[in-house]
Amino acid sequence: MSDDIQPGSFEEFKKSFSYGARNDLNFKFLAGLSDEDAAAFFQELLWKLGDTLDDGNAARLIEHAYAWQVHAYDSVSSTTYDEGPFTPLRKPLAESRIALLASSGQFIAGDDPRPFGVEDMCQEEACERIMDFIRSEPRLSTIPAGTPSDQLRARHGGYDVRAAQADPNTVLPHEIMLELADEGHFGKLAPDVYSFVGACSQRRLLKETGPQWVKLFQEMAIDAAVLVPV
Repeated sequence: MSDDIQPGSFEEFKKSFSYGARNDLNFKFLAGLSDEDAAAFFQELLWKLGDTLDDGNAARLIEHAYAWQVHAYDSVSSTTYDEGPFTPLRKPLAESRIALLASSGQFIAGDDPRPFGVEDMCQEEACERIMDFIRSEPRLSTIPAGTPSDQLRARHGGYDVRAAQADPNTVLPHEIMLELADEGHFGKLAPDVYSFVGACSQRRLLKETGPQWVKLFQEMAIDAAVLVPV
């Protein structure tokens, strides 16, 4: 056992995966489970791990983790909205100019948004300062469409960015959108795609910054936007 991880209750154990001593953003959903559900998650995980040792099929482990993530986040009432604004397209999709906006925290190498004035903030510090991010106004990073994936960086205290670093298209599908445009599924992709850290002040995002971005897109003659929440 690590010197900085002390034994405690099961409640403390499951919560330690969410910005605690065992911080692992892939499993921070454990903190929102009841003790009974968390125990079921681990028991089933061990059973499936035993089966995987026998046949080598690790897909069941991925499916298990995914199913429990869905279960945990589905019960978070703050993410549920009974209604929302609906604006129909004013022209056919094949003639529309589409913007891509993701809350993935990506930016171009050399164009670091420098949160809180910190140069080259590491992912670990972003996790440690998650509450500072949640209180702050979101900042939009502009990324020219077609930017080589190896020029993109990801920093976000709300999720594990390793997959985004390995393949930026998992959370900012800019190359996929370009392919879809070339295949004629919609008119064209806007010259730039956009990303911001979704772990930010939601009030400011809804009341202040978001409307400013909508106005920006309107001025750029954007007909619709693909939103990628992370």
